Amino acid sequence: MSEGRLVELPTGYAAILASLKDQIRAARLKAGLAVNRELVLLYWRIGRQVLEQQMEEGWGSKVIERLAQDLRREFPEMRGLSPRNLKYMRAFAEAYPEEQIVQQAAAQIPWFHNCVILDKVKNPVARDFYIRSTISHGWSRNILVHQIESGLYQRQGRAQVNFDRTLPSPQSELACQILKDPYNFDFLTLGKEAQERDLEAALLNHLREFLLEIGVGFAFLGSQYHLEIGDQDFYIDLLFYHLNLRCYVVIDLKISDFQPEFAGKMNFYLSAVDDLLRRAEDGPSIGIVLCKGKNRVIVEYALRDTNKPMGVAEYQLSSALPENLKGSLPTIEELEAELEGAGEGER
Repeated sequence: MSEGRLVELPTGYAAILASLKDQIRAARLKAGLAVNRELVLLYWRIGRQVLEQQMEEGWGSKVIERLAQDLRREFPEMRGLSPRNLKYMRAFAEAYPEEQIVQQAAAQIPWFHNCVILDKVKNPVARDFYIRSTISHGWSRNILVHQIESGLYQRQGRAQVNFDRTLPSPQSELACQILKDPYNFDFLTLGKEAQERDLEAALLNHLREFLLEIGVGFAFLGSQYHLEIGDQDFYIDLLFYHLNLRCYVVIDLKISDFQPEFAGKMNFYLSAVDDLLRRAEDGPSIGIVLCKGKNRVIVEYALRDTNKPMGVAEYQLSSALPENLKGSLPTIEELEAELEGAGEGER
C-alpha cells in the first residue's frame, strides 16, 4: 500500500477532489487544455481551492501529495498535476487573488513564464510589468529570465532626459520608457585602456546581445554612419531607427564620464540627421549619450537649455546585481524535470 493511502484525509477532501475533477473535465472539453489561457485559468482555480483548504482546514504537504496522486490517476495522460506544480498553482493563486487580473494579464502568457515570474519577482508591480512586457514583445522564457536578472524593471525609464519639453505628448512618455539607466553590457570584456572605437567594435561583435539590451523596436542602420556637412566628414557612432516612435535614434559612445560638451556634440548630430535624413512623416530624432559614468547635476545643467531631444545614461560592463536567492518553491528547472515524468502516470 502506498504512503499516500495511509494519510488521514481531512473532512471535505472527497468533495474538493470531486469538484476539481469536474473542473478539469470541463476545461478539457472546452479547450482540450491546448489553449494557454484556459490552462492558466484552470491552474489558478485549482491553486485557489488548495490555498483556501490550507487556510481553513490546515492542509499539509502530505495532503497535497495525495491530491496530486489522485488527480494524476484520474488523468494519467495529463502533465502538470505533480505535487510541485500544485504548489506553484497555490503560489500563483496567492500572488493573484482576483480572477479578473489573471484573465487580463497572467493568462495571456505561458504557464512556465508565470512560474519564472513567481520565482524571481516578488514586487506585485514589477510582476505586472514583466507580464505586460512579455505580452507586448513576445519574449521567450529565456529572454524573460534575462530581462528579470538584468533588473530591467528597476532600470527602465531611469535615464536623464529633456523629452518633457522637446517632444510632444505622448511621444515624450514613450521615448522616456525606451531608455534605461544603466545599460548592462556584461557580455563585453574590455581592458582599462579601451577607447570608444573598442567599445563600439565590441558591441557590434555582440550585436544580438546589444539589440536585446537596448530593447524592442530598434532597427540598426549602421556604425560610423557618414554625414557630409559643410564639406567636412562626420561619423555617428551608432544610428538606429525606432519603429514605434518612428524616428532616428543617434547613439554616441563615451568611454569616460559625462562632460557638458557631449551634449553640444549630440545637439549638432541631431540637427544634421533631422536636416539630411528625416522625412516628413518621421518624428524628431532622439539622441542617447552612453557614458561610463555621470554626475546627475552636471547632466541636468547640460540638458537644461538644449532644444533637441536627448538623454544621458551610464553603461556597466559587469553585472553588479546580487544573486537571486532561492525561495521555498522549487526552481523552474526542477519543476520542468518533474513535469517531464508526470505524463508516465502512476505505477
